[in-house]
Amino acid sequence: MKLTHTIALAAVAVAASVAVAAAQSGPVGTACQSDIAKLCAGKAHDGGVRVCLESNYDKVTAACKQALDTTGGGRGRQMGR
Repeated sequence: MKLTHTIALAAVAVAASVAVAAAQSGPVGTACQSDIAKLCAGKAHDGGVRVCLESNYDKVTAACKQALDTTGGGRGRQMGR
């Protein structure tokens, strides 16, 4: 019974990882992957992650700042001031 439970939990974890990876594709998802995991885990991928990253702009990596500044709503805004 424990083995079945462990296998089921592992399958759920793998499925969740695949879903998160798919939702985090693109320049921001790629450049900000570690920042998303650290600062925005659990945020919705319907814009919530980007809002979270922008709210934590001073804490994200340089690569993430670059992606935020050059894509989507941040394009050309140089949010980092």
